[in-house]
Amino acid sequence: MLPTGAKDSQLRESSNQKVHPQPMEEATNQNPEAMEALISKIFTNISSLKSAYIQLQAAHTPYDPDKIQVADKLVISELKNLSELKHFYREKNPKPVCVSPQDSRLAAEIQEQQSLLKTYEVMVNKFQSEIQNKDSEVLQLQQQIEEANQRRAKLEKNLKLRGLSTKESEGSADENGFFPVDLTPDLFTSAVEAAFKAIHDFSKPLINMMKAAGWDLDAAANSIEPDVIYAKRAHKKYAFESHICQRMFSGFQQASFSIKSDNLMVNKDSFFHQFLALREMDPVDILGQNPDSIFGKFCRSKYLVVVHPKMEASFFGNLDQRNYVMGGGHPRTPFYQAFLKLAKSIWLLHRLAYSFDPNVKVFQVKRGTEFSEVYMESVVKNLILDESDQKPKVGLMVMPGFWIGGSVIQSQVYLSGMKVAE
Repeated sequence: MLPTGAKDSQLRESSNQKVHPQPMEEATNQNPEAMEALISKIFTNISSLKSAYIQLQAAHTPYDPDKIQVADKLVISELKNLSELKHFYREKNPKPVCVSPQDSRLAAEIQEQQSLLKTYEVMVNKFQSEIQNKDSEVLQLQQQIEEANQRRAKLEKNLKLRGLSTKESEGSADENGFFPVDLTPDLFTSAVEAAFKAIHDFSKPLINMMKAAGWDLDAAANSIEPDVIYAKRAHKKYAFESHICQRMFSGFQQASFSIKSDNLMVNKDSFFHQFLALREMDPVDILGQNPDSIFGKFCRSKYLVVVHPKMEASFFGNLDQRNYVMGGGHPRTPFYQAFLKLAKSIWLLHRLAYSFDPNVKVFQVKRGTEFSEVYMESVVKNLILDESDQKPKVGLMVMPGFWIGGSVIQSQVYLSGMKVAE
């Protein structure tokens, strides 16, 4: 028991002591906002760890030692941070911060979003790497296609050279008996359309050269087929197309096309082989390789009958080109090259016609024949039909017609004395 004086002294000392608040760490731990900030840091750290791990995975595909080392250090660093947060939480001794819990939480959210962005960036880089790999595969496939096309072109060239030799008996099928194009009526129809267009295309430079040489086109058209009544003066071009057509198709009904040649084998496979051999080649190149082939003889003979000597002399001032052709040559002048395109289209049509079994038959329409919608088609489309009973009459045949199997490909005709709508 203390003396009275001692008690008084103790009371005075007690009254003089200051009362301190509870420790800061306990206040922090009891503060919900501080605890929420701590949890946010933990989640942020986990997101960062996830991002670092993804970077580590990405560094393995493709394998990159430098990137693996950097990513590995980053993973270790994030694991250390997570360990520190664990110890901090267990010891309940968070480090004092100079910012409010709200600011700390906001900073943690920002850091988490940045970590997510980094994760997405890694994923995008991975996808870009996959795209590059696909692009590389596509490039390899394109190279393989190019190599295959080169091999195919080489084989086709060899095939064409065999098919266009003077010994046409060698031109049947390839070793497998396989043709890259099916022999169908549609194929022949497209060949007819191509030939019709070729006649039209060659007539343009022919008429232009006649104009430049001072020809009377009206008189020239009348000399081809007199007394045709044209709806328009411009329609007289069909007279020149008709002239070209008549000369080019002369002999079409014969398997030889009126061309004399030794060792000519007439069989379906041979004709179709010749069609395939020529269809994709430039006629100038073909004649350069083999000027005396059957196709070369065909071109020379048709040029001499389509282009009259007087016409050629007026065009060029001499007959040098004609003499060169008659001597067995094929001049490389623009005019002759334009003619070769026409000759090729007619030759292809003939080869194809004799590839069918039975052969495709050609038929012509004479002037004055009544117009038949079954066998004929007008080259002028906007005609005004007369109400009278008299049927239109053919003035010119611009392109013959064909019988293929049981079907008819109409001939192209110009009707005389018709009117056209403006």
